Amino acid sequence: MPSPEAVAAIAMFRSQQANPGAADLSYAEQREQGGLMISSMAPMPAEAKTERLTVAGVPALWVEVPDSEPDRAVLYLHGGGYVVGSILSHQELAARIARAAKARVLVLDYRLAPESPYPAAVSDAAGAYQFLLDAGLEPSRLTIAGDSAGGGLTVATLLALRERGLPLPGAAVVLSPWADLTHSGESITTKAVEEPVLTLENLRLWAGLYAGDADPADPMISPVNADLSGLPPLLVQVGTAEVLLSDAERLAEKVRTAGGTVEYQPEDGLFHCYQLFPLYPEAHDAVDRIGEFIRKHTAQ
Repeated sequence: MPSPEAVAAIAMFRSQQANPGAADLSYAEQREQGGLMISSMAPMPAEAKTERLTVAGVPALWVEVPDSEPDRAVLYLHGGGYVVGSILSHQELAARIARAAKARVLVLDYRLAPESPYPAAVSDAAGAYQFLLDAGLEPSRLTIAGDSAGGGLTVATLLALRERGLPLPGAAVVLSPWADLTHSGESITTKAVEEPVLTLENLRLWAGLYAGDADPADPMISPVNADLSGLPPLLVQVGTAEVLLSDAERLAEKVRTAGGTVEYQPEDGLFHCYQLFPLYPEAHDAVDRIGEFIRKHTAQ
């Protein structure tokens, strides 16, 4: 059962879902407002150091803490339905992952729809991974990670790297992955009442904006339809009360069936991307497990 702190957060998110004030804002305004809201709830820890830079033609942010090992890095792809989300909204989570994984974390502001639909995000993420290789980092010491749309993008990026014949990272981590933009999973309907964060209306809107003229069932857009063989060890975390539960379940099962290594960690009663907010013990426990997984699979 969720902790009392998580139950309070669920009530807060339900109240926000019932009054979606962002509906009248432009997408640029929604990104800014969302980033400011999350950063106010999850301020950066004092020990975290950041450095802004441009990677593969888009903004990025290095996040590190005193325990970060300079030769271990995580490429982090933020969530937000391929339409919203930013460095600002996810930098605090990156700092917690940096601490838990003893790594530096590169948060990428990949291009978003509707201004830049598929395949812009995949191209940017693959370019950022190439940036890390060009910087001299060993693939075995790298991880690609992401939440929600960033989780689906993580898998799509691995597929793009595999297609290009590039060495894959030592590990991959997906949190509440949006891996089926056709929304064929059972939980899309069975969990709709329980889910306090996502709505099918928003998912359908974002899917259309991201796919553009492409088929949303394309395996590079909906990785649950892809051949998932040959991927690095994968950690999948998801809440059992979220509409994307089926995406996570199917993704983990397909990797396992293809002979890959996968750790599947469902959290009872928790909601979409619960790791993002450090307001309840489940978020901290989940990030601790993320760090343990990354350290295990990117050891020297």
